[in-house]
This record gives sequence, C-alpha cells and structure tokens, in this order.
Amino acid sequence: MKLYDAPWAPSPRRVRIFLAEKGVEVPREAIDLRSGEHLADAYLRINPRGAVPALRFDTGEVLCESAAICRYFEALHPEPALFGRTPLEIGWIESWTRRIEGDGYAAVVYVLRNTATAFKDRAIPDAGLSIAQIPELAARGAIMWDAFVEALDVRLSDRPWIAGVDYSFADITALVTLDFARAAKLAVPEHFAHLRRWHSAASARPSASA
Repeated sequence: MKLYDAPWAPSPRRVRIFLAEKGVEVPREAIDLRSGEHLADAYLRINPRGAVPALRFDTGEVLCESAAICRYFEALHPEPALFGRTPLEIGWIESWTRRIEGDGYAAVVYVLRNTATAFKDRAIPDAGLSIAQIPELAARGAIMWDAFVEALDVRLSDRPWIAGVDYSFADITALVTLDFARAAKLAVPEHFAHLRRWHSAASARPSASA
C-alpha cells in the first residue's frame, strides 16, 4: 500500500500523528500542493477530488478521507485504542471528534477558503467544482471559532484529555485543528488556560511532529 501525503496540510497530518501513536509505518509519497500536483491528471486518477490524504492498496483500490484511513488502521492495529475500548469511551470519542470537525475545523475552513487568494474560485476542496468565495462565510467561521474554543476550554477544565483520561483520536483531531487555525489567523485567547495546557501537552507528544 501507499499513503499519498502532503507535509503541511492538516488532514494528512492527522493520519501521520495517528500512525505515529500506533507505531505503524506506511510507504508514503508526498504530493506538492503548492505546485498544484494534487490537481494534475496523475493524482486525479488516484483521487478525482484532488484531496489528500489517499491510501492506495495493492489491488488498486483507494481509500480517501483521513478519519476513514485512521479507522482502517485501528482495525488492523487495535492497540493503543485511539477510538476507545468501552462502549462509553467509543461514544465520547466519536461525539467530540464530530464536534471538533463540525464546529472547529469547519470554522477554520470557512475563514481560510473564503479569504485566501490561493483559494479563489476553489472555496470547496473538490477539483471538480469551481465555487466562488463568500466573505459572509468567513465572518461566520470567525464567530464559530470563538464559540468552539470557549466550549473546548470548559470541557478540559476537569480532565487531561478531551474524551477523558486517555489520549484519543479526538485529541489528534483537535491538535490538528488548532494548529491549522494559525493559517486563518485564528487563535486561542490567553485566558483559556485549560485549552492552552492541553495544547502544550498534546504538542509535546513525539507523534505531534510526525
């Protein structure tokens, strides 16, 4: 198999951190987003949406979407259990992952893709679509971000990690989201001490540099 990767993009980083936590190595090929390699015919034959990451199997089948790729490797390598062990752990991790994606990551995407000149007429990450930027969505994203980091700070006020006592896929998703937010000039206010403590701890893990 081969993992199509991109060094600075958030979704491929989520997979790299996950694999590092698992201690799993997969052959990788870097796709140069800045030069538009993801929009060239060779890569579009692998993933017609032009998005990374993509996991290509020896059979020629291709699995896309970072969470799906991580689920695949969780099934192959169940320890450490980053998606939870008990039904309740699994539920909390799924709940918070979805909230982080829907409230936090989406907020960053709204701001970045509707303001950055690099995404002019590409406000949706799909090579087959031409979508104009909408400034109002950027404004909505900024409001969503403020509410998101406040809620996450409250969540972390009485626990070390987002879903409970163990580091999980929810923490990986949040770390990638908070670091990605810098590209959209979105930050965590100084007074959110719990969230800042968590971010320091998550960033200190060896996997964070994957």
